Amino acid sequence: MDSLPLYKRLAAHYLDAIRAGQLARGERMPSLRSLMRQHSVSLSTAIQVCRELEAGGWLEARDRSGYFVRAPARVGIAPLKEPANSGVAPDPAQYVGIHARVSAFVSNRRNQAVKVNFSIARAAPQLYPGEALRAAVAKGLRQRPELLTVAPQQRGDAGFRSVLARRALASGMTLAPDDILVTNGCIEALNLALRAVAQAGDTIAVESPTFYGLLQVLESLGLRALEIPTSPQTGISLEALQLAADTYGDIKAVVVVPHLQNPLGSVMPDANKQGLLRLCEERGIALIEDDTYSALVDSGAPLRAIKSWDAHGQVIHCASLHKILAPGMRLGWMAAGRWQARVEMLKYAQTRNNESLSQVGAGQFMATGAYDRHLRRLRGALATQRERTAEAIAHCFPPGTRMNVPPGGLQLWVELPGRLSANLLCEAALAEHILIAPGSLFSNSGRFDHFARLNCGWPYTTEIDAALRRLGELATSLIKAQQAARPRAGTPEALVKTSAASALP
Repeated sequence: MDSLPLYKRLAAHYLDAIRAGQLARGERMPSLRSLMRQHSVSLSTAIQVCRELEAGGWLEARDRSGYFVRAPARVGIAPLKEPANSGVAPDPAQYVGIHARVSAFVSNRRNQAVKVNFSIARAAPQLYPGEALRAAVAKGLRQRPELLTVAPQQRGDAGFRSVLARRALASGMTLAPDDILVTNGCIEALNLALRAVAQAGDTIAVESPTFYGLLQVLESLGLRALEIPTSPQTGISLEALQLAADTYGDIKAVVVVPHLQNPLGSVMPDANKQGLLRLCEERGIALIEDDTYSALVDSGAPLRAIKSWDAHGQVIHCASLHKILAPGMRLGWMAAGRWQARVEMLKYAQTRNNESLSQVGAGQFMATGAYDRHLRRLRGALATQRERTAEAIAHCFPPGTRMNVPPGGLQLWVELPGRLSANLLCEAALAEHILIAPGSLFSNSGRFDHFARLNCGWPYTTEIDAALRRLGELATSLIKAQQAARPRAGTPEALVKTSAASALP
């Protein structure tokens, strides 16, 4: 965090104190003079500290009295419910139509003039180290001018893979550079992993809800998907997965995002990760770990990958730099355990080798402390944006809205009250050039049609604030229209419906 401006570091310090209860609701914030004296800062810096916390909804200014701690509106909003454990194994589904549904959504986005886009899951371009990466790529080309005229290495650039292997140690993984295969983002890694362990018609267990890109991959490969209930706090339900394995017995793989799951934002405890691995080992099920987001967890402390406990090559670890370093580079990688030779063959047959220049540039940058400083800056910016977005939703959305505010990442998962269709809200918002990702994209079950995923990767501006307010107004109007359309008890329409229902066998 030392790379952040001083006022932001101090604001983060006091935010930790507020969250821990050291500064309680209604308590007076240390005065500007106290801040100046205690931290040896200027009046301007002390004011910036308080304004930063005020902008996030954590402080309020009282006339001639100073700043006081307030409870943000989002504290009063109900968290998402844990999924119900029905004791009934889920039914496998083909995901027929999910690709068409996603295609229609993408087409609408392209055909409309979108001014505020909450549907994506990445940070604003200015939050990535563009200038430093350009310098690293230029340096790599000066040192190795043949990069553009010789064929790239099959597994990926050796230097880049060495950097990835060293970085993987922080997550508990012991990998040799030759254990790593560079891919075109994580989505190609997932494609290769699924093709390595399954064939058309096989069953794959997935989190529910899950990233719609994975659902498209499953459909394109002709795989049957088994949606497993997933907690907004702790990830995939091991009990439900155990029941599914007992019921079907032919699950070929489980695909999970253990850290900042997309779209829920859940983080699996280590005990759950180990329990999941044991279950997969006992049943001979491949465990595909999508670790795209772990570097965005607020604490900054490296989280252990499931792969770190893998002694038998049962885990296929997939990762990406797309969200955390450079969306334009499309760099991903995988370590496939006992399927490594097969995924390398499939990669060669499918897309051949990745070009080398971006790997060399990324590797040079990631080998330095500048990469760690970038991640700290990125996490800090996302934390501020996420808090402000959550606060706006709590203020502006209709009563009954639920929300999961994860400990990091790029997005919020919001449940609309009254089971309001997020598709209806999406259509109404798109007419006003605002785009959201409706929950129907993240499942084929229909259970999440009244949810939406909202991005908070862009700096919070007046335009974003106005768009969130308008979303809240639209949701409120749609709920009122929905309620008005329902027959009231005792009216002729309600009596007719009741009479008709009682006549059914």
